[in-house]
Amino acid sequence: MPTYLIKGASVVGAAPTDLLVRDGVVVETGRGLDAAGAVTVDADGLVALPGLVDLHTHLREPGREDAETVESGSRAAALGGYTAVFAMANTSPVADTAGVVEQVWRLGREAGLVDVQPIGAVTVGLAGEHLAELGAMASSAAGVRIFSDDGFCVADPRLMRRALEYVKAFDGIIAQHAEEPRLTEGAQMHEGEISTRLGLTGWPAVAEEAIIARDVLLTEHVGSRLHVCHVSTAGSVEVLRQAKARGIRVTAEVTPHHLLLTDERAVSYDPVFKVNPPLRTAADVTALRAALVEGVIDVVATDHAPHGVEDKECEWAYARPGMLGLETALSIVLDVLGPQWDLIAERMSRSPARIAGLAGHGVDPAPGVPANLTLVDPTARRTVEPAELASRSRNTPYAGMTLPGRVVATFLRGEPTVLDGKAVR
Repeated sequence: MPTYLIKGASVVGAAPTDLLVRDGVVVETGRGLDAAGAVTVDADGLVALPGLVDLHTHLREPGREDAETVESGSRAAALGGYTAVFAMANTSPVADTAGVVEQVWRLGREAGLVDVQPIGAVTVGLAGEHLAELGAMASSAAGVRIFSDDGFCVADPRLMRRALEYVKAFDGIIAQHAEEPRLTEGAQMHEGEISTRLGLTGWPAVAEEAIIARDVLLTEHVGSRLHVCHVSTAGSVEVLRQAKARGIRVTAEVTPHHLLLTDERAVSYDPVFKVNPPLRTAADVTALRAALVEGVIDVVATDHAPHGVEDKECEWAYARPGMLGLETALSIVLDVLGPQWDLIAERMSRSPARIAGLAGHGVDPAPGVPANLTLVDPTARRTVEPAELASRSRNTPYAGMTLPGRVVATFLRGEPTVLDGKAVR
C-alpha cells in the first residue's frame, strides 16, 4: 500500500496542515512534513473532513441491477465523499435473512469503494406481518445492527413493540419509515394548498407525525433505540424535540432534498420531484434546517433512490417515488448551511457513525486514526449534469442547478477511491 502525503489540508476548517498516511492510518500531522517515496496530494485550499457516512441509501442489488448495483452505488458514494453507506432492505429478494444481507455485504467488500453495511428488514418480505430473522442477521458476517422496512411503515404497534424489544438484546436500532398508511392511501404529494390546486391526492403531515409520536412512546416504554427516517415536517420536529427532552433514545435524519426543495416543484408535474415522504412547504424546510443546526435532527442521510427510466419518465401518478442523492448531498448541505465545517462533519460523518456504532469512521483526521477522509474544494461550483453521474439512474432533482463545493479526493483506509474529482476505479 503506497504512502500518501496530503499537503496543506484544512482539517474541518482549521489551519492548513499536512497529513501523512501510511498503512491505512494517519501517522503524522503538521506543517512541512516530508516522506521519501510518498505520493504527494496537493490539498492547498481544500478542507479535509472525516469520510461521510450515509445511514440511508438504496443500492437496488439484488433484483434491480438495471437501476443500480452495489458497485455503481458505491462509486457514486465515493464521488460524493462517502466512505460508508447503509443499504436499505427493499431489494428483491428482500434483505430479511442472513443470506441476503451477507450477499450485499460481500458485494460491497468486492467493490472496495466504500464500506457497505446492510440494513435488515424488520418484517418478512416487508409485509408488516411477522418479524424477520433479526437475530440471525445480527449474528451473520454482515453484523447487522439497524433494521428497517423503509418504503413501508411498521404500522402494527404490537409488531413494532416486539421489534424494539428484540433488538434491545444487542443494542440494535429500528429505523422507522413514519407513515400511517390509512392516512396516505392514493397520496401523490404533500397535502396542502398546492395539492388542492393541482387536483392530486395529498399526503398529510400528520400521517408522519402520528407514527413518530407513537413510536417514541413505545421506545420509551421498552427502553430501546429508535431512528426516524427522512423527517419532513415541522410537526415531526416538535415531537422529536419533546422526546429528546424526556431522554428517550431516539435519533432522526433529514434528506438533502427536504432541506432544499418544496412542494412548489410539483407544479411542473415532473415525476423527478415525486418522493416519499413528499416535498413539503417552505415553512417545513425552515423548521428542518433549524432542527438540523440545533441537533434535534442528528444526521443528514441521502435516501439515495435510483430508478430506471420507465419508472420516472411517465405520468406523475404512475411514477415511482425517489431521488438520487449520494453525489450531490455534500453540495446541498454546504449550500444550505454555508461553510460550517464542524457542523457538517458532525451531521454527515461523526453522528451517523456514532449512531450505527461504526468503528473507524466518523473520526476527524489525526495521528492514529484510520485514514477514512474526504478532501473538498469549498470554492468550486459545478452544474449538475445527470449524464455525468456515476449512478446507473438519472433521476436527480438537481439537473441544471449550480451547486457549491466539489469532492476532490476520497480515501478509504488510506487507499484513494477518488482523486482529482474522478473515481480511481
